[in-house]
Amino acid sequence: MPIETWLLFVAISFVPAISPGPAVFLALSNTIKYGGKATIWSAAGNAIGLMIIGLASAVGLGALMATSAMAFTVLKFIGAGYLIWLGIKTWRDKSTMVQNNGSDSAPKKYKLFSTALFVSVTNPKAIVVILALFPPFISPEGNALLQATVLSITYAALCFLNHLVIALMGGRLRNFMSDIRRIRIVRRVLGATFVGFGALLASAQR
Repeated sequence: MPIETWLLFVAISFVPAISPGPAVFLALSNTIKYGGKATIWSAAGNAIGLMIIGLASAVGLGALMATSAMAFTVLKFIGAGYLIWLGIKTWRDKSTMVQNNGSDSAPKKYKLFSTALFVSVTNPKAIVVILALFPPFISPEGNALLQATVLSITYAALCFLNHLVIALMGGRLRNFMSDIRRIRIVRRVLGATFVGFGALLASAQR
């Protein structure tokens, strides 16, 4: 892939990579609750999920999603249900959102990673974005899988960097959350946002 083509892909992918979505709000939630270090694990899970989607698109996931109403519907409702569950859990949680570093109540690293991974791979929006971004940059004369791998790693890296910025803001976010009233408001905003994303996902059409 020519460097000019790759740089153009980076420029075009920047906006969707930083646009608010379920993964971004999950990163915000984790940063406020557990600090920036915890968010890095969820960022890694999201990045791996995006790479899986990108590589799967190169071997036919796009065709399956476009032609199989059942595949689209199953994935859509799994993702929607999980987001709504996260939203309700966040809204109803009465514990303090800011945990001490090393707190036993903080999820294990694998839990943070797997939750973000699941949110990523069950989000048809992410699949649609990747399927819309990748084809114009894959040359039919080249190795499609290799090109898709380069694009997948690039897009996942952009999203990871966006989450890393959120993680680096951890101190300021946690200081902001020192007030119980702010905690209640932010928890409800995050919870409602997750439920909203789930509802939109459930109503999405192919």
